[in-house]
Amino acid sequence: MNAKLKEKLLSLPTTSGVYLMKDISGTVIYVGKAKNLKRRVNSYFVGNKKNIKTLNLVDNIVDFDYIVTNSEMDALMLENNLIKKYQPHYNILLKDGKNFPYIKINTRDDFPKLEVTRKVKNDGAKYFGPYFNGISPEQILKIVGRAFSLRTCKACITEKSKTIRPCLNYSMGLCSAPCAKKVDKQQYKKQVEQVIKFLKGDTKDVENILKDKSNLASESLNFEKAIEIRDEIFALEKLKQKYTTQFSKLINQDVIGYYSTGTNAVISVLIIRDGKQMAVENFSLLNATDFKDIADVFLMQYYNQNRTIPKTIILPEQINAVSALEEYLSQKSNGKVNIVVSQKGTNKKLCEIASQNSKEYLEKSLGTEKTKQIKTIGAINRLKEVLNLNQVPYRMECYDISNTGGTNQVASMSVFVNGEPAKKMYRKFNIKTVEGPNDFESLKEVIARRLNEFELQKDQSFSVKPNLIVIDGGKGQLTSVMEVFKNYVGKIEICSLAKQFEEIFLPNNPVSVRLAKNDVALQVLQRLRDEAHRFGITFHRQKRSKAMTKSILDDIKGIGKTKKQQLFDRFGSLQNIKNASVKELCLIRGLTQQQARAILKKLNKEQ
Repeated sequence: MNAKLKEKLLSLPTTSGVYLMKDISGTVIYVGKAKNLKRRVNSYFVGNKKNIKTLNLVDNIVDFDYIVTNSEMDALMLENNLIKKYQPHYNILLKDGKNFPYIKINTRDDFPKLEVTRKVKNDGAKYFGPYFNGISPEQILKIVGRAFSLRTCKACITEKSKTIRPCLNYSMGLCSAPCAKKVDKQQYKKQVEQVIKFLKGDTKDVENILKDKSNLASESLNFEKAIEIRDEIFALEKLKQKYTTQFSKLINQDVIGYYSTGTNAVISVLIIRDGKQMAVENFSLLNATDFKDIADVFLMQYYNQNRTIPKTIILPEQINAVSALEEYLSQKSNGKVNIVVSQKGTNKKLCEIASQNSKEYLEKSLGTEKTKQIKTIGAINRLKEVLNLNQVPYRMECYDISNTGGTNQVASMSVFVNGEPAKKMYRKFNIKTVEGPNDFESLKEVIARRLNEFELQKDQSFSVKPNLIVIDGGKGQLTSVMEVFKNYVGKIEICSLAKQFEEIFLPNNPVSVRLAKNDVALQVLQRLRDEAHRFGITFHRQKRSKAMTKSILDDIKGIGKTKKQQLFDRFGSLQNIKNASVKELCLIRGLTQQQARAILKKLNKEQ
């Protein structure tokens, strides 16, 4: 332990707060919270009983910062925000996967509609779900439409709305057409109540309705409709099989299970809604051992990923910061949330089931996790070794320039954290100061802007200092940006990757590094570079397409954004628009013959 660290430990306050551990480069490698900062931070450096993760962390701590908070809940929230910002290597990092779909119905509307959404809001509406593991919410909407004729359109319909002509769904028997006053508010309300009952798991009435409609269609020799309804009955059976109906009460709770081998761990979340077991989500964690030390961070990240928060969360054992976590989740969900430790009875049995699921998932996935670890954490450790870097490149950024003949020049920044893509951290740049196809000068501009953004600390991604910057290119590209780095030498390391022979160039070294094709260190650099190229090319094409349509069509009187979009939706490209006749162009709603002739005249003149 260095003298600076010893001095800081002595001066720590005894209040609640958050601490940020840093390595030799100043990179934040761990964020934690504490009721008592002095006691908690000192515990890392005293005593012998520490797990492998903590020992590795302590070996890399060179400095730390701390922030005092007013309460434990403030510390909990700040910790979560800082973890999200810095993505520290030694913290639990749950990926923002795709949000699972829900079915939403706002009963405060005169004629509520059914819709599928992936965003759960505190807007007073009812949300049912999440739906996954083979359950399609779109199929559920079809079943509901067939049985109860609730609308799914986006129209705003009230009792005072003007009567309009009903859409095709009414003719197909899938909507009761409140827009055309075919049903009044009270009748519709009864339908809504039946739908809510069904979505809560009571499927008996729906089964009977669908069977009756199927029989009626067959008797009317409408076999196509009968087949459609039969398919919906099969889907309903599949939905019923996904539910486990062992609960007599309509409880809403999540049950947490945990299993660890000492180096790898899995947390399982058993989701129960309205007395039905919906499914189980599993999360693999590295370097996680003690549940009580990681559970509050896990739950904060888990429920911040746009999930519904149940009234009760059941845990297998006591954890830190229970009161603060309950307070935070209660505020977030606008309702009382209780965190309960299972001790006996049904709760204990459920936690045992969830923990057994964690164990089975971990045992099945260890091979996959091991391979993943080799290609990610193992790869960046290998990269430090083969390139003789001063630090493990936990955060790597790669920069690529894209242009067509020097026009519409853009740059892209891809980001890998712990050897994996962190796509929310990607950024794109319009080249502002360089004219013509000059990759060297463009790279200098982009790197200078990126380093300046780090000093400003305004952008979430730019405010984190990378351990390694990778330039897409050879020795020339690397040399061109080195003068921009004069204030960062020793703080941020840099290299370039030339695609022709996959050579790695380092500053002040005329000899390139060549690695075997199957070397995980080379492969992680290639993935980083390919991501930057993909991201940059996509942005360049968007800009080029926008510039083309803007320069040619925007000068034509009466052709605005909507008509342009309609033209490209119908014809696909400028060339197809050019080859169309006046009559074909006039098929676009609202497009006059005069405008059609003006478009063709303009396109033929430009080309």
